[in-house]
Amino acid sequence: MNDDLAAMARSIIDANVYVTLATAGRDGTPWANPVFFAHDGYRDFYWVSSPETVHSRNLAVRPRLGMVVFDSRVAPGSGQAVYMSATAGQVTDLEPALAVYPGDPSRGGRPMTPGYLSAPHPYRLYVARAEDHHVLCPARRACPAHPTACPMTTASP
Repeated sequence: MNDDLAAMARSIIDANVYVTLATAGRDGTPWANPVFFAHDGYRDFYWVSSPETVHSRNLAVRPRLGMVVFDSRVAPGSGQAVYMSATAGQVTDLEPALAVYPGDPSRGGRPMTPGYLSAPHPYRLYVARAEDHHVLCPARRACPAHPTACPMTTASP
């Protein structure tokens, strides 16, 4: 694994607060949805949602999903992203997960309590475990540093 690509993936994840979830319903109908996230070791990605949202209902029947973290404010042609495949579901053991979510207060999230994320309240905490991480080769073409993996390169942060 190339250390500079792993560092790039970590930097992109650390600089952003939203991840886009790409789920599919029982019949395969796709759905994409951005959510505020916090991560644990660049592997576990946490967010809060209602079980009644489309993406939560999709995950209940198809727990596999795609995820992408990117900065949508950069100029066209200069963006970078981290693309991930994952498996997700509701968190059942809230205490350790709430040590991670919502992350550093400077990110803008508000602290949650187990009571807020349990019945009768409408929200639950979810986690996706990323199975792989990919970034675009910074050269945008085959290059000496990444000759066999451009333009999409596996990066293990």
